[in-house]
Amino acid sequence: MKRQLTCPCGEHLVGEDEDDLVAKAQAHLAAEHPDHEYSRDEILFLAY
Repeated sequence: MKRQLTCPCGEHLVGEDEDDLVAKAQAHLAAEHPDHEYSRDEILFLAY
């Protein structure tokens, strides 16, 4: 199960599970990169 992701801006995100990681990544994108949108599959593709 993938639970970590490092955004290209350098922000490191850690979720309790994949759902939590996706939610945190989408919240980060909305707050810091509002011009970028990624699907759940795209976020998990980048995660480890």
